[in-house]
Amino acid sequence: FLDEHEMAFIDLYAPWCVWCQRLHPTWEKFAEEVAEEEMPIGVGKVDCVQQAELCREQRVMAFPTLRWYSQGKPVSPDYKMDRTVAALTGFAKRKLEMDEKFKDWDKKEADPEKRARYRELHAHNRPEHPGCQVSGHLYVNRVPGNFHLEAKSKNHNLNAAMTNLTHRVNHLSFGAPDFTASRNMKRILKTLPEEHQQFSPMDGTMYHTSKYHQAYHHYIKVVSTHLDMAGNTETAYQFLEQSQIVYYDEVNVPEARFSYDLSPMSVVVKREGRKWYDYLTSLCAIIGGTFTTLGLIDAVLYKAFKAGKAD
Repeated sequence: FLDEHEMAFIDLYAPWCVWCQRLHPTWEKFAEEVAEEEMPIGVGKVDCVQQAELCREQRVMAFPTLRWYSQGKPVSPDYKMDRTVAALTGFAKRKLEMDEKFKDWDKKEADPEKRARYRELHAHNRPEHPGCQVSGHLYVNRVPGNFHLEAKSKNHNLNAAMTNLTHRVNHLSFGAPDFTASRNMKRILKTLPEEHQQFSPMDGTMYHTSKYHQAYHHYIKVVSTHLDMAGNTETAYQFLEQSQIVYYDEVNVPEARFSYDLSPMSVVVKREGRKWYDYLTSLCAIIGGTFTTLGLIDAVLYKAFKAGKAD
């Protein structure tokens, strides 16, 4: 089909997808509109259930995927505008107009460098990065629980076979937001040993999954920590984390799960200074130990020399 048409607009769908079912009559009317206006494009459909391997090679991640092809190659990004006959027809006309302008430029331009730049602009093949960045705060009860991240769409059914849950944790902590930004906490953290600063051990960690149908699940043990340093008391939450890869069935969409449990025990970090009499007691102990040791040495030497004289 792509060999027969220089330009083509393809609907990659799944029969069980409700959004694909709703699009079906619109797509048929759009094909009729293209035929009536004699637009030089091919309009087709691919059943990704019957052609699963083909759709996997084309990296179809959601249904329906409406993709434009030029000279047999996909042009990204995929179509994401309104799914109406007017919107689809307008999109196709704009693509054709851009192609005509490019052909005019290509004929008129003699400079090979400018021609290459025009061709690059015409390709308009901007790579898609179907990821997302999540930020915010969750209010949770002081009981075991979990929160999870799963890809969903209001206008698509995701292709579970193509879901990749590789993720990076930029920051995760428990307690008041930005609690380390206060002056008092900064002052405390300067004097706090490194082993007692496990407030966000997952920060900056990448959890990479190289295969489909798998995702990382994180298990977190939260320990409340009371920092009593130099008369300033602050409450924070340290946590320990373990992660493992969980495998999913092919029909299920993987999710990144974070399960947490609050420890019934807490850690108190307190700095206590020594009194002046503690130093005095230590000094007396050192002097007494030295005197006793010298006395033992003197007694041993005395007995040794006395025995030598007797011989």
